[in-house]
Amino acid sequence: MEENEKRGSRDELFSKAVKAGKRTYFFDVKATRNGEKYITITESKRRFSEEQDRFFYEKHKLFLYKEDFEKFLTAIGQSMKFVETGEYPEGYFDEERQYDGDDFDDRSFDSWFDNIDEKH
Repeated sequence: MEENEKRGSRDELFSKAVKAGKRTYFFDVKATRNGEKYITITESKRRFSEEQDRFFYEKHKLFLYKEDFEKFLTAIGQSMKFVETGEYPEGYFDEERQYDGDDFDDRSFDSWFDNIDEKH
């Protein structure tokens, strides 16, 4: 069997499923056509459709590219530590915040992302 046949048509190189109550999280490593690896994180929840009188899976997917791994790990680590300890990371209140719940504005969101490399 050829390597491409083993991996399937989606170039999946590695997969790990994490069952968490009614949810399952899939961590899949895939490759672009030019061989760059990236991770997809998929949350899958089993739901029941009253209209169709059957179960279905609701899925949400996040794509994480190699150049963003460090920033992602830092942010998730800080978030997890805050959940566990209630302590804000050093400099947390010094960071500019342009996303404020219902006041979300695409232009300020884009601006925040434009400046994120300067902050981190």
